[in-house]
Amino acid sequence: MYKSETQIRVRYAETDRMGYVYYGNYAAYYEVARVESLRQLGLSYRDLEDRGIIMPVLENCTKYLVPGRYDELLTVRAIIKKKPGFKIIFNYEIFNEEKVLINTGETKLGFINVSNNKPCRIPEDMEKAMAGYFL
Repeated sequence: MYKSETQIRVRYAETDRMGYVYYGNYAAYYEVARVESLRQLGLSYRDLEDRGIIMPVLENCTKYLVPGRYDELLTVRAIIKKKPGFKIIFNYEIFNEEKVLINTGETKLGFINVSNNKPCRIPEDMEKAMAGYFL
């Protein structure tokens, strides 16, 4: 299992009239956590895309537990529980500054070769970077 954490400060523009994080912004927080989790492994989305591999989101699920609020520093934990193959599943836990779990989620992404628009296996360098986490 691989885990990483990223912190995000809630901006005013990300809140609704009540001062709560607008529900649609959680998907953007998940994306930040995904990108940063790969960066922490020495990988980048940009490099994958430059090599002709894209990772579209196939499914996105979210559970709202407690509202996030303006100017809170949120900790977004990204977790990969299962070794990726043709797909990769990220689970998320978002905590507020008091370390209260406020949101959970999951996204499923596929690996697609842009040259033929077909599913492909996880790139070899990504598989190697994650190998030690899935014994």
